[in-house]
Amino acid sequence: MTSRTGRMHVKAPLTDLENAVMQAVWDLGPSTVEAVHQVVSRDRDLKEATIRTLLRRLEQKGHLSHEEAGRAYVYRAIEPPRGLAARAVRQIIDRFCQGSVEELVGGMVDAKVLSQSEMKRLEAFVRKHRKGAK
Repeated sequence: MTSRTGRMHVKAPLTDLENAVMQAVWDLGPSTVEAVHQVVSRDRDLKEATIRTLLRRLEQKGHLSHEEAGRAYVYRAIEPPRGLAARAVRQIIDRFCQGSVEELVGGMVDAKVLSQSEMKRLEAFVRKHRKGAK
């Protein structure tokens, strides 16, 4: 999804609990409230109604869709984790780096966030995709 300026529309970041619910849906695939509750409640003491509310909220935010299977709703992630992560990074770039990817990567290099091996892998990744774009 893009705005009139051509940039991707960035949704609000997920809370820790919303992220746990999304991770359960990504891991399980199409999921009922009960299945997500079983996974998320392993680490947290939550009622099934709380999970139902979170799933509805994530659907309203555009992260999930659902279909009815009898009396149950089956939820599906609209995009994989990688897509959500890319949009979150875009938000960081726009907010803190004046829209400059180079500023973000330069800051990561200067702060030693990226190891030498990660930089080499990124370089190879960019080369591979640049060749594919020609």
